Amino acid sequence: MKKIVVLGLGKVGALAGELLHDTGFDVLGCDGSLPGDLPFATRQLDVTDDQALRAVLGEVQAVLSCLPYTLNIAVARAAHDLGLHYFDLTEDVPTTKAILELADSASSLMAPQCGLAPGFVGIVGADLIAQFDECRSCRMRVGALPQNPTGLMGYSFNWSPSGVVNEYLNDCEVLEDGEIKWVSPMEWVEKIVIGGIELEAFTTSGGLGTMCDTYRDSVPNMDYKTMRYPGHVQLMNFFFHELLMRDRRGEAGEILVNAKPPVEDDIVYTHVSAEGMIDGRLLRREFVRGLTPVEIGGRSRTAIAWTTASSVVAVIEMVRAGTLPGQGFLKQEDIPLAAFLKTKNGARYAD
Repeated sequence: MKKIVVLGLGKVGALAGELLHDTGFDVLGCDGSLPGDLPFATRQLDVTDDQALRAVLGEVQAVLSCLPYTLNIAVARAAHDLGLHYFDLTEDVPTTKAILELADSASSLMAPQCGLAPGFVGIVGADLIAQFDECRSCRMRVGALPQNPTGLMGYSFNWSPSGVVNEYLNDCEVLEDGEIKWVSPMEWVEKIVIGGIELEAFTTSGGLGTMCDTYRDSVPNMDYKTMRYPGHVQLMNFFFHELLMRDRRGEAGEILVNAKPPVEDDIVYTHVSAEGMIDGRLLRREFVRGLTPVEIGGRSRTAIAWTTASSVVAVIEMVRAGTLPGQGFLKQEDIPLAAFLKTKNGARYAD
């Protein structure tokens, strides 16, 4: 695998392309509107034009979709038909299920959910679970936040507003007492403190990826929650449910990102924990980080951009090296954390 196309050249997609280029891949970047000053070849492309999309995919061996989740199924289907490796960052559950079905007949690798959550947190969660003789619970929490919040929401939309709205409104898969259940989003609110900073965590959709199916018979309790500054979830419940903005998702995203535009000084909090028995003792293991912007290629990159882009590029590195399989469906929980952290791009999480 040498040639790869990156579809979608926003902050995450453009950075992923740079990291792939710097890691020795022959990169082509495509978008409807092309940014300037990128170190790899770019081409304007309307990804909704299936014929044009397939023509571009015919030139490469792999595709990384950094597009809105609504466009990923069509890209995955084209990659499947052409025998290309497919990678994406989606948190959307129906999209993942559709790609899982494609993987049954794929001659190449279908690897959705390779970002931060789902993605890296699942890799960490699986590593913690494996440390126990018997694991009774695994809890995964992630929050991409402004370092210096203002206003009652205490938030900035550094991530796709449509993705955030999707996570806030779609039902959430959990494991409870050994059963897979679907629960409402923006519920099960809990307090978490990281480095003296108080946060609230609440259920959101998609963060577990395929982990409930994988661990249904071995880890009885598992859930994923998003972390925000205190008070956020109450305001979001008011906005979406009392004001009925849940019925106007597109408009809701526009209103929110207009009120709380992206910031450069962000922070990504990760809090992954597992509890269970080791050598006859009940113990708890944790992986807790507060990740801030870093300099890559002479430029400062936001925490949400570098954590997401580094995660997916690390996975692509591992596929190229043969550390991961080259066919079928890739579950994030099947990716060994130690090998991930040894890659050029995964190593940023270890610094």
